[in-house]
Amino acid sequence: MLRWLCLVFLFCLTLSVNAHAKPSSKVLEQQIQQLTEHMQHYINQLPSTKGELRVLTEYRINQKNSQIRNLIKQLMHHVEPKNAKLINLVNLQIGYVQQSILVVKFDIENLQRQLGTKNDYQIMIFIAKRSQQLGRYLQQQQQNISWLQQLSLPSEPLTKEILKQLTDRADSQSSLLLFTQSQLKSATSALRLAGKHATKTETQRVLELQNLLTIASANLVQTIEQLDSFKQNTDAFKQVLFKVSGDIANDGLNFKIAQSLVEQWLVVMNKQIVLHGPTYLFKFFIFISIILISLLLANVGKRIIRTAVVHSSLNLSHLLQDFCVSLSSKIIICIGILIAISQLGVEIGPLLAGFSIAGIVIGFALKDTLSNFASGMMILIYRPYDVGDLITAAGVTGKVSHMSLVSTIIKTTDNQRLIIPNNKIWRDTINNITVEFQRRVDMEFGIGYGDDIELAEKLLTDIVTSHPKVLKEPEVMIKLHNLGDSSVDFIVRPWVKPEDYWDVYWDITKEVKLRFDREGISIPFPQRDVHIYPAAE
Repeated sequence: MLRWLCLVFLFCLTLSVNAHAKPSSKVLEQQIQQLTEHMQHYINQLPSTKGELRVLTEYRINQKNSQIRNLIKQLMHHVEPKNAKLINLVNLQIGYVQQSILVVKFDIENLQRQLGTKNDYQIMIFIAKRSQQLGRYLQQQQQNISWLQQLSLPSEPLTKEILKQLTDRADSQSSLLLFTQSQLKSATSALRLAGKHATKTETQRVLELQNLLTIASANLVQTIEQLDSFKQNTDAFKQVLFKVSGDIANDGLNFKIAQSLVEQWLVVMNKQIVLHGPTYLFKFFIFISIILISLLLANVGKRIIRTAVVHSSLNLSHLLQDFCVSLSSKIIICIGILIAISQLGVEIGPLLAGFSIAGIVIGFALKDTLSNFASGMMILIYRPYDVGDLITAAGVTGKVSHMSLVSTIIKTTDNQRLIIPNNKIWRDTINNITVEFQRRVDMEFGIGYGDDIELAEKLLTDIVTSHPKVLKEPEVMIKLHNLGDSSVDFIVRPWVKPEDYWDVYWDITKEVKLRFDREGISIPFPQRDVHIYPAAE
C-alpha cells in the first residue's frame, strides 16, 4: 500500500513540475509572433482613430508590446547571446520605442501650439500626462540598452541619446515644477482673500494647478530614478523636488542631498549674519529696551493714576478706581509693544487693521461675554454698589469682595464665594443694604388682650432706648399697630448703623421676652379650643 502511495505522489509531482516548467524558445517565439501581428493590427488602425478611441487603441498597442517585452525577457534565458532572432527582436523594440517617442513628442508639440487659445492650465495638464507616457517609453529604451549589453552589442550611441533626453527632460520638469508652485501660491492667496466671494474660475484654477503640480512632481521623480540608474548626478533636481514637495525621490533623504542643502542654508545664513547681523542685533536690543521701558512706565503710571483717582474730587468708587488703574497700565504696555514691533520693521497699520477684523469676529463669537462687559461698564458708571457693600442681587445676599468687567465676586453671610456674571446682576433688582449710613430695624411684638397696654409700651420704650447701638436720631417709633385675632400688636422701629442691624434685632427680641415674663405680660400664640359634645342617642 505504501509503495502505491509513493508512486502516486511521484506521478503528481511530475505533473506539477511539467505544468510549471518554462515554455521552450520555440513556443516563446510563436507567442511573440502572434502578439506582434495583433499589435500591428492596432498600429494600422491608429491613424484613423480620434478622441477616446485613439487613447484606447494606443493603450491596446502598449499592452501588447508589454506582453512581447515580457516574452523577450524570458527568451533571453533560453537562447545564445548571438542568436539572430533575439537580436532582431531587440532591434525591433528599439525602433518601435524610438518611433513611439517621436509620436508622443509630436502630440506634445501640437498641445503646446494650443497654449494661449484655450484654458492654458488644462492644456498643461494634458501635456504633463502625455509626458508621463514619454517617461515610460524612455524606461523601455533603458531596458533595451541593458538587453544590448547582455547580447554583447554596442549600446553607447543609444545610451548617449537617452541620457541627453533624460537630462533635458529633468531640467524642463524642474522649471515647470518651480513655476507651477509659484503660480499655485499666488492663486491660493487670491482665493483666500476672496473668501466666500471667490468665483468658480478662481477655485478651478487652484484645483488645476494642484493637479499639475502633482503630475509634474511624479514626472520628475520618474526621470530622477532613470538618471540615477545611469549613475548620473541628480542632486540639483532632487533639491528642487525637496523644496517644492518636501519629498526626495528614490531612497529618501540621502546624505549628499541633505549635506548639500545644509551647506546652502549655512552659506545664506552666514551672508545674512555678516551683512545684516549688526542691524538685527541693534533692532533686537531696541525691541527689548522699549518693552522694559514700557513695563517701567506702566508701573509708574499705575502709581500716578491710583494717587490721582484716590484723591480725586469726583469721589470715584473703589471698583472704578481699580478699573482706571488697571486700564492705564495695560494701555501703556500695549503702546510700548506696538512701538517695539515697529522697530523690527513690521508695518503697524495692517497689523491694527487685522486686529480690528479679528475683534469683530471675536465679538460675534463672544457676544455673551461682551454683554457682561457692557453691564460691568454700566455698574462702574452708575455705582449701585462698591467693594465691601452688603447687597442682594441676582437672588444672592452677601458682601461684594471683588469685581471685574465681566463678573462680580460676592461672599455670602455663611462665607460662600459666588462669582456672578455682571449681566445677570445688572438686569435684576439690586438692593444695596449698606449704602446708607442708617438703617431701620422693623420688629413687631404682641401682648394678650388682658395685659396692661401702657406697661407693655413703657417696657418696650425702655428696652429700645437703653440699647447702646440704637441711634438717638431719627427718633424711635413704638406704636400700637393692630388688634389681632388673639393679640394686641405693637410695632417697634429703632434706627441703627447698617453693621449693627442684626445685633440690635437679636438683643431686643431676647430682652423683650425676658422683661415681659418678669412683668407678667403674656405673649400670645395661636390656640384652638376643641369642644366635644355627646352623641345623640
